[in-house]
Amino acid sequence: MQSHCDSVSNLLSIGTIPTNSTPVLVLNRPLTASMIIQDTLYGRGDTFEETVNRITTGDATQTQNVSVLPIVGPGGIGKTTFAQHLYNDARTKKHFQVKVWVCVSTDFDVLKLTREILACIPATEEGGSRSVANETTNLDHLQRSIACRIKSKRFLLVLDDIWKCDSQDQWKTFLAPFTEGEAKGSMLLVTTRFPNLAQMMETVGFGSLKLTGLDPNDFFTLFEACIFGEDNKPEKYQDELAGIAQEIANKLKGSPLAAKTVGRLLRKDLSQEHWNGVLEKHQWLKEQKNDDIMPSLKISYNCLPFDLKKCFSYCGLFPEDHRFTSSEINHFWVITGIIDSNHQADRNYLEELVDNGFLMKEYDWYVMHDLMHELSKSVSAQECHNISGLDFRADAIAQSVRHLSINIEDRYDANFEEEMCKLREKKDIIANLRTLMFFREYGDEGIAKILKDSFKEINSLRVLFIVVKSAESFPYRFSKLIHLQYLKISSSYSEDEMSLPSTLSRFYHLKILDLDLWRGSSDLPEDFSRLENLHDFHAASELHSNIRNVGKMKHLQELKEFHVRKESMGFELSELGALTELEGGLTICGLEHVATKEVATAAKLMLKRNLKELGLLWSRDGPTTDDDILDALQPHSNLRVLRIVNHGGTVGPSWLCLDIWLTSLETLTLDCISWNTLPPFGKLPNLKGLKLKKISGMHQFGPRCGGAAGKCFMRLKAVGFYEMAELAEWVVEPNCHSFPSLETIECIDCPNLCVMPLSEASFTNLRRLKVSGYPKMSLPSMPHTSTLTHLDVEKLSYHGKKLFVSGYGGALASHNLDKVEDMTVGRCDGLRAGWQFCLPFS
Repeated sequence: MQSHCDSVSNLLSIGTIPTNSTPVLVLNRPLTASMIIQDTLYGRGDTFEETVNRITTGDATQTQNVSVLPIVGPGGIGKTTFAQHLYNDARTKKHFQVKVWVCVSTDFDVLKLTREILACIPATEEGGSRSVANETTNLDHLQRSIACRIKSKRFLLVLDDIWKCDSQDQWKTFLAPFTEGEAKGSMLLVTTRFPNLAQMMETVGFGSLKLTGLDPNDFFTLFEACIFGEDNKPEKYQDELAGIAQEIANKLKGSPLAAKTVGRLLRKDLSQEHWNGVLEKHQWLKEQKNDDIMPSLKISYNCLPFDLKKCFSYCGLFPEDHRFTSSEINHFWVITGIIDSNHQADRNYLEELVDNGFLMKEYDWYVMHDLMHELSKSVSAQECHNISGLDFRADAIAQSVRHLSINIEDRYDANFEEEMCKLREKKDIIANLRTLMFFREYGDEGIAKILKDSFKEINSLRVLFIVVKSAESFPYRFSKLIHLQYLKISSSYSEDEMSLPSTLSRFYHLKILDLDLWRGSSDLPEDFSRLENLHDFHAASELHSNIRNVGKMKHLQELKEFHVRKESMGFELSELGALTELEGGLTICGLEHVATKEVATAAKLMLKRNLKELGLLWSRDGPTTDDDILDALQPHSNLRVLRIVNHGGTVGPSWLCLDIWLTSLETLTLDCISWNTLPPFGKLPNLKGLKLKKISGMHQFGPRCGGAAGKCFMRLKAVGFYEMAELAEWVVEPNCHSFPSLETIECIDCPNLCVMPLSEASFTNLRRLKVSGYPKMSLPSMPHTSTLTHLDVEKLSYHGKKLFVSGYGGALASHNLDKVEDMTVGRCDGLRAGWQFCLPFS
């Protein structure tokens, strides 16, 4: 009931029905101006100098009429302060003849902004009088007036604090008059909290400037200035207060706004008692003025659609600096009912949170800034609670909390034990918990026992994350948690003897089982397949391959590996037949144990339309393979990646060698085969990667591999030949620019390969070439083209800026080595230069 009330309350406070786009809110945003209010720009000197150079002397300023540089970062990170210093720098004043500063805030009204900007630009005879902005509401007339006034002038326009812009078209409409000028190098500086807006507005090639927290040393200097001014520290500061100040600063994570908020708090009372109270109670998180930390950040939160608000609020259950994986957090949102699993694929909630500045993306991970983490905990306090310190208070946990996480130090603390005893007495909380998460394993027996004793009465859990070191580490009554839908078990170190609980198979309602960080035995309970509702099983391949009777798990969406086992019940190939929802990748091993075509057909690979990768593996020591068996293992035409290894037959499958069934195939690997007829590689329209290893009877690669003349291998990006003893030549059609997309070639241990068409006319996009074991091959001067920046050819190594030559007997094309900075040349008796080749010595 509480959660429903919160939902209604949120809707009423927003005043609009949430949608996928950011709702328009009436926010009391402070107005900004160009006048500098912070004299010193702390900790951003290098970035500032680089930015001044970019906007006044950079390449983009010389070639474009107007460039757009967004300055993007979370609230309070110092975007406006940075822009003010840029605006008032002497070099900027000298470079730009017209300068305008506009505070946009939440009202991106093209007409209003155009009138405001026009009123700030000095009038010219062609551009009309200064009052024209007040005389008309005709956008065309206003924009033409701006274009006339700035026609031959280089200008700087700052749009500060942008919160919304509905579309690319709206932005282009606003930008139109500024692109008409004759002077090169005009600039628009845009400050915003939202990466998606920055990306939409930035000039291609110019990028965005992303501001993050200050370096700890620079931040501490700013922090002290916020407390005392530039140089007004009391005598007792260094002895009594500096240590406390440093502890507080470490918790503020480089946020200038946090420095100002906490500086105000500490300035009120320069006593150890007051400062320790601020530190222990994190008092800065409770300050409620508009320019304090949480209110400032909460404005961004209030702008989110309702569903994104819920997604963000639950992120506070995870520890600070936690690296979210897409699957982990999405699974959690689905099980807790925040997002609908049936429509999960329709939206990428994580990317939307990134676009709105609440998460940061690092490669395939998602990370939350620590102050955003505090905001998340604050807005979800009625439903979620994260115990992250031994000094927590049980009374601080609301009675309505249903989701609890624990990430404390691994050491005993009497106060912690006392508070956990109090929490244990709150039976309504413990018994009704839906989520319980532990993010580390506790070696201290005292702490481990406290935690285990505190959660004896967990009966209603849907989500459980635990880290274990032995069978005794599992919660009391673990087998009774029959309502579990999401279970994650990790072990902190490798312990082959530790087995998974035999009772694991009792969790009939389990939908997600995460054993990615399990380091124990790879054995599974015999009746593991009783988990008939399991959708996602995240684990190593060894665990996947040990599921007996996997065919009972009809909803399973990923099976990394399946081993056909002779005379072993529950591991017949037919087990795969019922798994129609499989997606991702599947490798089938032990196919030498499949005796008939009928058994192979029972796997029903053709029905697995969501399967993207497939590996078909025979043992080298197995019996001669019946060709019909491989023919019966025909996959769905949606397949993207295929690997066939050790097939002992003489005829390839008709769906690969005769009829081009796999029209979506992007990567093909054939390893140790002896087919009379090889696939027509050139007829695979989407082929991007080809790897051939130990292919018996293959003498030539090129036009004979299928495909219409001049149209084959158009998308191929990478090709590799390995241990191909009979391969003699790689040919291309005469006078034809073959393999236009090829970027990588690897040729390893192909002793008879003597022809490779390396020339200016072919492989025009080649980036990487690796050749070893080629006694008969004669190569042209290397690198044969300027695009080739990674090269390993028998004692010649070239990687962009580094060149190493020792014992190389070919020719060097020195005119293609203009990027080399580090060169090593050993003894090379036969070294020849394609052009005059000399080494500069100082």
